[in-house]
Amino acid sequence: MKIVFIGSGNVATHMAMALKNAGSHIIQIFSRTDTHAHLLANKVSAEPISDLNNLNREADLYIFSLNDDILPSFIKMMPNTTGIWAHTAGSVPMNLFKERLNRGGYGVIYPLQTFSKERELDFTKISVFVEGDISENETTLLSLARTISDDVKLLDSESRKYLHLAAVFANNFANHMFTLANEVLSERGVAFDALRPLIAETAAKVLEMEPKKAQTGPAIRLDEKVINNHLELIKDDKIKEIYTILSESINRHSS
Repeated sequence: MKIVFIGSGNVATHMAMALKNAGSHIIQIFSRTDTHAHLLANKVSAEPISDLNNLNREADLYIFSLNDDILPSFIKMMPNTTGIWAHTAGSVPMNLFKERLNRGGYGVIYPLQTFSKERELDFTKISVFVEGDISENETTLLSLARTISDDVKLLDSESRKYLHLAAVFANNFANHMFTLANEVLSERGVAFDALRPLIAETAAKVLEMEPKKAQTGPAIRLDEKVINNHLELIKDDKIKEIYTILSESINRHSS
């Protein structure tokens, strides 16, 4: 299958490399930044382009891996092609492509993972969620996704929005808590390494049991003395508010 990637960021980098290793032919990498296009293109033996006038219009699949905010306007700029158009976003509906009436149809290939270019991942262990405008395109996208992942499922746009919301709570918000924890430790000259075993065990527990049952700490037992002591240590009012809201939520969900 001949594939063009529109975008060269974290998701595009990991997916393009996984597809190449699985035998797909990545023929072009588009990025508005020429340097970025070259960096990824060199990794997957593709042609780098930074001008849509140079887009190959006869590929089998065009994978849009762009920021959600620019995806709608970018689709309007795309020239007509013969291949399927698919985006990789969790919170963007598939029918975003509908107005363009691309000849090859459209769909979604959404890998549920946090991606960083600098960090290697085993793509076979990443859950991938697929949707297509017609059964033929859906089958094509499912088959392609199964070449790089052992966990591929169909999921409609409405359900995918909720999956993305859940992922924000589980990953983005959790990671921000690590950032705040690091700031607390840094003020006292304590290395973040002190928390790594705790973080690892927390993650390990929720892989084996229901998160609600894994919850511990002063909030679940409503230990007001400890909670008030913590609040006195926090100088930033916004962070103090976060602590209070999360503690109340933990206690409320414990019943």
